Amino acid sequence: MNKPNHILVVVNDREIRQMVADYLHKNGLKVSMAADGREMRATLETSAIDLIVLHLMMPGEDGLV
Repeated sequence: MNKPNHILVVVNDREIRQMVADYLHKNGLKVSMAADGREMRATLETSAIDLIVLHLMMPGEDGLV
């Protein structure tokens, strides 16, 4: 059996982050979430991620740093 792709959703707005994660999960994907660049890097250090959905205009530390 194939394991589902693992998607990391990085969005600072909690409601939008949850909405995107719920949609992806309902479509059979494994989903992790992060609120900023710091959380994203911590997740990348501990998990194998196949794709990142990234909000570029986050306050503070964004995902491009």
